Amino acid sequence: MGLRPKLISSISSSLHYSALKPYKASIRKPQKPTTTATTATTTTTTATVMARKSIEESDVGISCYISNLSGFRGILKQRYSDFIVNEVDRDEQVVHLTSLDPPSEEPKSVHENGTKASDSTIIDYSSQIESFKSLAGDSGAARLEDLINQINSGDDDSVPPIVLSPDYDKSHRTAIHNFFKENLKFLVTDVVDGPDASSKCIRVRSKSDKGRNSKKRKERGDKPFDSRGSEDWPENVGKFLRFNLYKENKDTQEALGVIGNMLSVQPRSFGFAGTKDKRAVTTQRVTVYKKQASKLASLNKRLIGIKVGDFCYVNEGLVLGQLWGNRFTITLRGIVSDTEDTIKASADALGKHGFINYFGLQRFGSGSVPTHLIGAALLRGEWEVAVDLILDPRDGDILFIARKYYKDSDDVEGTLKQLPRFLVAERAVLQSLKKSPGNYQQALKSIPRTLRMMYVHSYQSYLWNHAASMRVQKYGTEQVVLGDLVYSKEIPSGKVMELVEPECVDDCSATNDNNNNEDEVSGDFHEEKNSNVKVVTSEVLNSGCYTIDDVILPMPGSRVIYPTNDSAKVYHDLANKDGISLTESVHNMKEFSITSMTGGYRKVFQKPINFEWELLTYTDGNKPLAETDLDKILKSVGAPNGKSEEASDNGAKVDNSVNGPNVEPDDKEIADDEGTVPQDGSVCGSSSQDSQIALKLSMTLPASCYATMAIRELLKTSTSVAYQKTLN
Repeated sequence: MGLRPKLISSISSSLHYSALKPYKASIRKPQKPTTTATTATTTTTTATVMARKSIEESDVGISCYISNLSGFRGILKQRYSDFIVNEVDRDEQVVHLTSLDPPSEEPKSVHENGTKASDSTIIDYSSQIESFKSLAGDSGAARLEDLINQINSGDDDSVPPIVLSPDYDKSHRTAIHNFFKENLKFLVTDVVDGPDASSKCIRVRSKSDKGRNSKKRKERGDKPFDSRGSEDWPENVGKFLRFNLYKENKDTQEALGVIGNMLSVQPRSFGFAGTKDKRAVTTQRVTVYKKQASKLASLNKRLIGIKVGDFCYVNEGLVLGQLWGNRFTITLRGIVSDTEDTIKASADALGKHGFINYFGLQRFGSGSVPTHLIGAALLRGEWEVAVDLILDPRDGDILFIARKYYKDSDDVEGTLKQLPRFLVAERAVLQSLKKSPGNYQQALKSIPRTLRMMYVHSYQSYLWNHAASMRVQKYGTEQVVLGDLVYSKEIPSGKVMELVEPECVDDCSATNDNNNNEDEVSGDFHEEKNSNVKVVTSEVLNSGCYTIDDVILPMPGSRVIYPTNDSAKVYHDLANKDGISLTESVHNMKEFSITSMTGGYRKVFQKPINFEWELLTYTDGNKPLAETDLDKILKSVGAPNGKSEEASDNGAKVDNSVNGPNVEPDDKEIADDEGTVPQDGSVCGSSSQDSQIALKLSMTLPASCYATMAIRELLKTSTSVAYQKTLN
């Protein structure tokens, strides 16, 4: 990123770089009875974690800051509209919802284009009929012409099929089948018995004809290669409808589940680049296979807290990882600080110097059993232990009773009835154990791969966080040092090349206590980029080509190199204490082995891009302080005050206006995926008319960076659920 810009003079005297909480090699050992850290052995680790309701930052290696400013108090996500996320695509364009209308011209199916009497134009098939004479003779061509005329003149559902003359030649019958596939796609063919045992007759009918043998035909494969959408989609139109999904206080899978139910399509029909946070207002790109925009646009009137728009047709569907990053608009309410200068200095410092690029707490789950502990069990090959960690009762879990019921009874069927469907991992494990009792390895493999790999990647993240803290504590945050790793800026020709770093992260859309990460997406490792990593030598250091912004650390894998300074020691020390080898595998399940993973690299320091901030004052805590995409659309179409009333999840009315009330569910306290909880009016609620201060931040972060870690650097406070609850 180049050299750091110098601080403005008004705050330069109050800033310097230091690690406020030094990493120690013994960080994982219990220090006090009230402070438990994860330990190496399985028994004590599980007992320790079960004793608390949520993990703390120090448990997963988050312990340092860049600046030593004192920080201040602010409430993150008091309202879900205080956290706005807009996806940034691979062209680095911010994704916004700008229109709810479908395209002016919609694609018509082949069937609609050529056979419906209601169409303004009836296609002339005389040339195809004439060509058919060479295959079926005059009588066959005449029957075909009569069939097409009947379909064009009325309801093709009532038009009976035709049967061609008996045919004893299989290759000739194949030629007829192919003729219809290539020339008359609105018709389908099959074979029926002829007048004698050695003959067959070809039957021709409209695709909309659902005869008594239709089920049998489907079983024989008489359906398109992909049944997710219309089977007679026009060839000149992209097979995927791309749209922008806007959602409020819902995670991505939940929102797409609602849309899928309305469209009667399976969840696999949708593609997206990454899941977005639940307690937020987010906009992202989604694709769906062979669906007309008008059908989705018509859902907007019925959708609550969800809108779709900006439709277009594309040839390829989205997959996880196909994004550049996310644009965040975050409002911190109830700001309390000794002086306003402290707030300004902290905001300026964040923009100029960034934050330590830790994996945030949501990477490790929000339940009392962190996902990295499950990952450690998998890496050791302890399948039964891993299953127990997934299924065992957890303090503070709303499903504690269901989990305890299984623990006490081993009743798989009864437990499944109590577990909601969104508990993907738990249900998959139980269903597998029901079929194969005691086969824990198979039970783990039944979990969707994206989700089960999250456990292992979580352990990699755990090691990385500790290594980052060690790097900051020992070597500071001002300069590159001997033994650091950097991406090489040179190629054989001597020209500088721009490298997009491969991040070792994996997105999951998973379970109640696992994360739906709005700022974390999956990314494949790129071996050619891994090969461009080098160790900083004296020669490299003296060249002055690299700054602190270039320092990277590895995510453990078989094709990464480690720093040659003390930062590398952390990886092996912690892994050894957990009984895990980073160089050898103790079992034969490759996907649960570090040595079978490529590995990757991650920047230690990250600066927010296009960073902006402003201080606001407000008196009504129920009024939104930032405009959403939907607010802007409603204003543009002249909606009164830009308002749109929708029912919220608890039946209350939600007003999307910047000026109007926005009542959110307050009958329960919900821990969200960012490690925060809804706040009541005790700090800055609508009951208080005292002037309050809010800090609104806007920043763009690359994929896999955590906005909560930027907020942590700003406030110098924990992002854990336990701490956020104390703000009430």
